[in-house]
Amino acid sequence: MSPDDYCQQKAAQSGSSFYYSFLFLPVERRRAITALYAFCREVDDTVDDCTDEAVARTKLMWWRKEIAAMVSGSPTHPVTKALQPHLSTYELNSEHLQAIIDGMEMDLNQTRYLDYPGLKHYCWHVASVVGILSASIFGLTQPQTLQFAEKLGLAFQLTNIIRDVGEDGRKGRIYLPVNELQQFHVTAADILNARHSENFENLMRFQVARAQKMYDEAFALLPPADRRAQRPGLMMAAIYRALLNEIERDGFHVLNQRISLTPIRKLWLAWKTYIRG
Repeated sequence: MSPDDYCQQKAAQSGSSFYYSFLFLPVERRRAITALYAFCREVDDTVDDCTDEAVARTKLMWWRKEIAAMVSGSPTHPVTKALQPHLSTYELNSEHLQAIIDGMEMDLNQTRYLDYPGLKHYCWHVASVVGILSASIFGLTQPQTLQFAEKLGLAFQLTNIIRDVGEDGRKGRIYLPVNELQQFHVTAADILNARHSENFENLMRFQVARAQKMYDEAFALLPPADRRAQRPGLMMAAIYRALLNEIERDGFHVLNQRISLTPIRKLWLAWKTYIRG
């Protein structure tokens, strides 16, 4: 199996909404973004799938060294072998890749965030940086497009947090800010024990409204000159916003189930956004 095939398989198996937007890209850009996505999945799985914290930290350190090896031209992992040819073409820098690992390591260091600024800092590492790298691969002519990508990444991560409240709770993690739990009279025990309530619904309604606002703010930052090139990000946004709407229609029952869109609906939303440009 070639490095590109490995990354393609990694992306396809994830079932992520991101995969559907990649399908409409030219071949080389598709290879680059698929390799980047596979890298993110690898380092994320290092933390999520490893039950021993010391082992997880060791693996993340290995990935830090592997990034340095990739930059020097001697990658050893299929993902870095696939990503390495695209570094100079799309101006992907190792500092941003290392920042993603910093974000994954934050999951080993803390399971709570006191307020939104603290959560936003975490989101920058695990999502906004990915948005910046992705925008570079999709193509841009205006510096402001990177601001669009950074904020869009934040919106994506806020959506993930909303969708995965129950799943994260079962892992002992709560990403909803502590002061906002207090504001809506929801306790950590309510989340960890999957206790749905009217207070929880009000809390989640607040979270969804903020995420939707981030999408609107991101779109306002996208220069018209780069809108066509950045269609993959807009496709992902269409899928994620539809997911938020679905969660709200379902009454925010995310503590005991993972609400998702069907693959055919994701493909339809991606295609419709692509056609509209």
